[in-house]
Amino acid sequence: MRYDTIDARLVDTMTEESKPVLACRNLNKSFSDAGQTLNVLTNVELSVAPGERLAIIGRSGAGKTTLLQLLGGLDLPTSGTVEVQDRDLATLSNRDRGVLRNEALGFVYQFHHLLPEFTALENVAMPLLMRKDAVSDSLQRATDVLEQVGLGERLTHRPGELSGGERQRAAVARALVTRPAVILADEPTGNLDKQTGETVFDLMLELNEQAGSSLIVVTHDLDLAQRMDRVLELDQGGLTEWSGA
Repeated sequence: MRYDTIDARLVDTMTEESKPVLACRNLNKSFSDAGQTLNVLTNVELSVAPGERLAIIGRSGAGKTTLLQLLGGLDLPTSGTVEVQDRDLATLSNRDRGVLRNEALGFVYQFHHLLPEFTALENVAMPLLMRKDAVSDSLQRATDVLEQVGLGERLTHRPGELSGGERQRAAVARALVTRPAVILADEPTGNLDKQTGETVFDLMLELNEQAGSSLIVVTHDLDLAQRMDRVLELDQGGLTEWSGA
């Protein structure tokens, strides 16, 4: 085999690894209220590397949740672009955007959003079943991830039969079950007491490292934020590196 062919393949591999898994360019979001325009995000720039851990902090009402919704394709920007794995979310149909969310993104919210009528196993398997993976494979994968988060003995329990920390661990398992490229977490420990919250956050970091997924966390907790690779602050519509002050 020619060495220049080998070199070319190596360069291609390195280029793929260096590409951001998620990026937004000149991102703007505004809302109209009573005839007035409210600018929530202004010219936001962000690039997230594969496997990177990123925290976004800011005061209440700064637009952190709005930004996370745009990054996850749950809302569309007023202008600018959000790209997940080089695909501009705004150019996709609703169906294709949903498929990309299912394949590439995992979501963890402050409230677990588990479906109360289904067991922990069924809740975690749901993203796989929705994309029509084989039922047996989906349940096995969900079982494996629930065991990873310490809920192997709670597979048949419904959310109402789980503690707050267990429900949030199930939500983390659901986010990870599809092996996403990026996990988006909005105040994932906000409804938990400090000790339980730290336990859940430790688990998220451990599983994130094992899976190699990128992790973007919106949080008010500076102690948790500073355990990430980078901390960005959202203030007056703009996103900047946190000074630590």
